[in-house]
Amino acid sequence: MSIIKPHKLGVIAGPGSEYFTSKVVKHLRRLYKERYDKLSGALAKRHDMSEEDILKMVTLIDDMNSKRIPRRKCPSQFQCPDFTIRANYTRFANGEEKAEILDPVRGLRVFFIYDLSNMELVKLNGGQTSVRLSVNDHLMFLLTTIHAIKLAGAESITLVLPTFPYSRQHKKTSREALTASLFSHICDMLDVERIITLDIHSREIENSFMKTHLENLHGSYQTLIALSRLIDLSDPDIVVVSPDTGAISRNKFYAQSLHRPLAVLYKERDYSIVSTDANHTNIKNIKLLGDVKGKTVLMADDMIATGGTMITAMRELMNKGAKKIICMISLPFFNGGGIE
Repeated sequence: MSIIKPHKLGVIAGPGSEYFTSKVVKHLRRLYKERYDKLSGALAKRHDMSEEDILKMVTLIDDMNSKRIPRRKCPSQFQCPDFTIRANYTRFANGEEKAEILDPVRGLRVFFIYDLSNMELVKLNGGQTSVRLSVNDHLMFLLTTIHAIKLAGAESITLVLPTFPYSRQHKKTSREALTASLFSHICDMLDVERIITLDIHSREIENSFMKTHLENLHGSYQTLIALSRLIDLSDPDIVVVSPDTGAISRNKFYAQSLHRPLAVLYKERDYSIVSTDANHTNIKNIKLLGDVKGKTVLMADDMIATGGTMITAMRELMNKGAKKIICMISLPFFNGGGIE
């Protein structure tokens, strides 16, 4: 029995995102069960019926609306739908990729969950192959899966992307590509209805979409909860420091929320240099606008890649007399040996 999919909801996991997706589905099933129990109890009282009779009526209505003739007996307890849509991801010897949707999605509102920054081993080819995929490999699997979902008749597609690909290429200094905008145009072309992401690098990216709606979630609430376990947020010696001018609005939020002063690190970069690890950055000069002597510094940013920029900032703050530094990062990638 399908026992109703009133929301016509389906959830698909991208390669390497199966664990996180299973947690989301488990949470959805719990909410769905709670909603059914609440509704069933209310209907039983209103119509002077038992909850078992309510279940039989719900099953009857569901069976009447089903295209298949039911073969099994009526279940004795509520059966929550799984929501999970299975998919098979294949990578051929020449590097080409293919996505195949294994369950029906016609008429469903599909949520496709995919961590494009995952550099761990992922299983492909029916679990027979384990490989590490680059961002570009992940991106190709994303696009082929979206197309497969559309061709299978899904009503709509929502992408759940913890990291927005190429978000740092939202502006150009010379004859460069605006790759963040390019990805936005591709999503528009594929009729993606919505993208849900976390602390996108630049809010300007939202302006590059014509049809797709971008929902940029923030980790500030959870960050403040975790921060309250580490330090006394009422400490008058706290100062919030923006690691660069691009992160001012993010750090301004924390400064205003905690009623603490805001300082800014101004950096001059040489964009002809590519940062490959934490010891080699493109920062030529750095200056602090504000006072951190004897202070506990809170510094927030959206991501850490190699970590070189953050290390340079912390060294400058320590040289200026900072007592303690706490970094608050939504997306810690630690690329290129960043952890070491």
